[in-house]
Amino acid sequence: MSRKLFTVGPVNVEEEVLAAMTKPMITHRSKEYKALHGGIMEKMKKALDTDQDILLVAGSASVFLEGAIRNGVGRKSLGMTNGSFGLRSIEIARLNGKEVAEVAVPWGKALKPEHLEGRVSADTEMVHWVSNESSTGVLNDSSALADEVRAQNPDALVMIDAVTSAFATDLKLRELEPDALIFGTQKALALPPGLAMVVVSDALIEKSRKVPDRGFYTDLQKLKKQNDEDYALTTPPVSLLYALDLQLDRILKEGMPARYRRHREMAQLVERWSEEKLHGIFPEEGHRSDTIGVLNRGDLDFGAFHSALKSRGYEISNGYGEVKESTFRIGHMGDLRPTDIKMILSVMDEILEEM
Repeated sequence: MSRKLFTVGPVNVEEEVLAAMTKPMITHRSKEYKALHGGIMEKMKKALDTDQDILLVAGSASVFLEGAIRNGVGRKSLGMTNGSFGLRSIEIARLNGKEVAEVAVPWGKALKPEHLEGRVSADTEMVHWVSNESSTGVLNDSSALADEVRAQNPDALVMIDAVTSAFATDLKLRELEPDALIFGTQKALALPPGLAMVVVSDALIEKSRKVPDRGFYTDLQKLKKQNDEDYALTTPPVSLLYALDLQLDRILKEGMPARYRRHREMAQLVERWSEEKLHGIFPEEGHRSDTIGVLNRGDLDFGAFHSALKSRGYEISNGYGEVKESTFRIGHMGDLRPTDIKMILSVMDEILEEM
């Protein structure tokens, strides 16, 4: 049976958006594609309030986590982690032969500037972390972290995994000025999986000229050259780009301030419910995600609870990583609205009463 997804991703996709993918196919070197690509870039920059270049490739966002490291790090980076996905960026860097120093913060706690004190050395080429840690539901203050990095080493690049925060939380890109801010289609953009995107700085583009062994697929020199002409480097998922183009129109019509408020309101509904009905939210107060509620499950039999929920046509997400057995996760992002959250919470109330 079909279920409405309140998961961490992929997330629920509206019928209107899915229908956009049925438009007739065009080739990726045509004038029609050029107009589509250029329009998408213009709308995305407007939505994110940035003048920086945005590049795209087919794949999950992990493609650009690897690509940014391969383009921006010749030898040494510093990885900050407070959950599974911070660890993933560190793993990616090491698997690409980089020397990675590590700043590890307890799960459930936020990454803070003081954790970086004295850690960004003169030979640190890049510092990387996750904006919104999907395993713990912690929202880190990326602007504060970036300021601390640059205070210690103005030449160090900043790479941010914004997979579950971009288009849901105001990251204030003009203030942040990321060197690489990475996201994909299947989270807060509320599209099917298949496209990875990165907001890139001139500094990272310039650094990539000097870094050997960048590979091909995410070589920023090649990608930027094609993007400047409103083309992709390799064949993109054109059908998904049709859906992205429509979704950006829908997002701009709603307005970004309203979109950010809606996500915060949904998060607050889940937080209040968790305090009243279970054992509260896992992440520390003041640093909680707008898109993912990570709830302490206590003695709840999550398997039975989730089976009952799925039998009623809804799906959420299990815990992840170190806290897999002690938490579960409710995704509240994309095109979901507070009325949807109230609906699923009322169904969860019924199930708890039955259990």
